[in-house]
Amino acid sequence: MLNATYTIALLIGSNVFMTLAWYGHLKFGTQNLALFWIIIISWGIAFFEYCLQVPANRIGFSGNGGAFNLWQLKVIQEVISLSVFCVFTLLVFKGETLRLNHIIGFIFLILAVYFIFKK
Repeated sequence: MLNATYTIALLIGSNVFMTLAWYGHLKFGTQNLALFWIIIISWGIAFFEYCLQVPANRIGFSGNGGAFNLWQLKVIQEVISLSVFCVFTLLVFKGETLRLNHIIGFIFLILAVYFIFKK
């Protein structure tokens, strides 16, 4: 159980860095920077994503004594990724709104989690 908790916490942290690396430059005053520098900055941020993502997968993988198989790890990561993205978008990009079709999509993700974890 502790491995599962660590895995999920590390995945949340890694996805915060990932979302910032992939989408932060669209908001945080980098419009005047050349694309090359945006890529370098994003890679620098993504380094920290990898520093959390790789241990999360190693700790969480059932082949290493963790709680999740590969399918489960991937679905958990995707749900966390979209959840972090949703929070980031609503907090940082005030003009974006959460619509019914987004909520329906999240419901399908929850169903995906259910079916992936079903024995």
